[in-house]
Amino acid sequence: MLDYNKLKIFIDKRVDVFHKKRITKIQTLKLLDILKRKNPYLFRSKNILTAEELVRNILSAHLSSQEEGMFGNLLEEIAIFVCSQVYDGIKSGIEGVDLEFTRDNTRYIISVKSGPNWGNSSQIKKLGDNFKRAKQVLRQNAGISKVEVINGCCYGKAYSDNGIFQKICGQGFWELISGDEDLYTKLIEPLGHKAKEKNDNFNQEYSKTINKFSRELLNKFCLITGVIDWEKLLEFNSGKR
Repeated sequence: MLDYNKLKIFIDKRVDVFHKKRITKIQTLKLLDILKRKNPYLFRSKNILTAEELVRNILSAHLSSQEEGMFGNLLEEIAIFVCSQVYDGIKSGIEGVDLEFTRDNTRYIISVKSGPNWGNSSQIKKLGDNFKRAKQVLRQNAGISKVEVINGCCYGKAYSDNGIFQKICGQGFWELISGDEDLYTKLIEPLGHKAKEKNDNFNQEYSKTINKFSRELLNKFCLITGVIDWEKLLEFNSGKR
């Protein structure tokens, strides 16, 4: 049975690490590195007129994708911890598999994703190939006769079965690894513990970065009239030299 006090302590520690990583990431960001990765045609088409507006747009896009990955890792850690407490689940060493556990005489192997729309067709095919190989390996072990392969998604309502693996999302996923149909809602409170305090610290660094990057962009990619020099910016991003 899951000890919810232990779960809250575990989540609090991991969330604290997540927020510290957010601050470290934004403190070490370089404007030119972000400009190299973002699509200048997209931002030009949005009729962005000020350095600050451009900085906010590219910074928001960069941080959003970065934080999605970091938080996905956090949710995977929580899932493994929960399952370890209830079903002696372990972090798997099999390629493409994150979690293994036995329940009702069935060995479950799970690839944990944040949400249901996590990959393209080639990535989904690769996951299926990994699952096939993992299933063959496990069936060679004595005592393992039934193996279920699952793409478990931490949020969403999608369910599917393509004949190779099942996709189980949201409430169904958390219930599968914990036996608690309400666990998916019980995670909200500890994940939001001291959220305002932690985000206030981040927002201070975010504001400083906006000001610093805006000044740098004005100096490097704006005309003396104050207009953004899109041609110069595009040359930096896509030119041969």
